[in-house]
Amino acid sequence: MTWINTAPLVAGGATLLFAVVYSLSSGTSAKGKWAWPTLFCVLFFIFSFYAGLNEGATGFWPEHIRNLWGNQIWFDLLLAASVAIYLLVPKARALGINPLPWVVLTVATGSVGLLAFLAFVLWKQEHAARGAAA
Repeated sequence: MTWINTAPLVAGGATLLFAVVYSLSSGTSAKGKWAWPTLFCVLFFIFSFYAGLNEGATGFWPEHIRNLWGNQIWFDLLLAASVAIYLLVPKARALGINPLPWVVLTVATGSVGLLAFLAFVLWKQEHAARGAAA
């Protein structure tokens, strides 16, 4: 198996592990939560940039129009991004963040923009909590 065949399995396993561990944790500590989405944003940007260099900037599109499963994956990604935006926009507004540039970035770049948006909201939330405690 090549790394291209292995990487999705590793990512799926890591996602499952994260989901189980996070759902079982108390999740009360707000300090530094922004660091994880920042790290994943940078790593996924690098991977996406690499994919774009090797496959072309629109190389993802043929995969989504190839067959019904390609359509299903595209719709799934759009729905997941929409749910995340739906949940993040009110938090952003409550923190005084204009969500429109972040939403546009998310629509244009997918998870890269969404992870950056999440990281910024969590960072702003942590700093607002620090300011309130001081």
